[in-house]
Amino acid sequence: MPKINGNEIRPGNIIEHDGGLWIAVKTQHVKPGKGGAFAQVELKNLRNGSKLNERFRSADKVERVRLEQKDQQFLYETDGMLVFMDNETFEQIELPADILGDRRPFLQDGMTVKIEYYEEEALSATVPEKVTCTIEDTEPVVKGQTAANSFKPATLDNGVRVMVPPFVGTGEAIVVNTETFEYVERA
Repeated sequence: MPKINGNEIRPGNIIEHDGGLWIAVKTQHVKPGKGGAFAQVELKNLRNGSKLNERFRSADKVERVRLEQKDQQFLYETDGMLVFMDNETFEQIELPADILGDRRPFLQDGMTVKIEYYEEEALSATVPEKVTCTIEDTEPVVKGQTAANSFKPATLDNGVRVMVPPFVGTGEAIVVNTETFEYVERA
């Protein structure tokens, strides 16, 4: 694995530090009046989510880690575990349901999910950015209510509540952004 200088750490870099895997959340380069410059880096542990603030001088060497990304298909859920299958080798793996965090409701049968691995350990899973859902419940369309920025609440078939334009009704399929939980377009 490549070693980089402490002042080369950028947000999004994954490094090995103190025996753990950390992702750089924020970096700030500081040049005090006295002494050498350093990078103040906010790190988040990829395994347990704990946070750490660390100073790295330019002379400090850190191990930069590259994660391998694999597309895997979601098969089913059993006892709080999600079962995924590798589309090339057909191997199946089980991951805890909380690996998806608040995007868990958007997971659908047969969906292709991007899973990041460090060696053989799965560290994170990401659902596609845009997912098609069906509106289960929303207020009826009111004629004449065509104000440009008026949105109404709607409950999707997966239980998530989003704001939709007034012309969208119950039973319609819409595309939802899974990162912002916002309506994108009709499907």
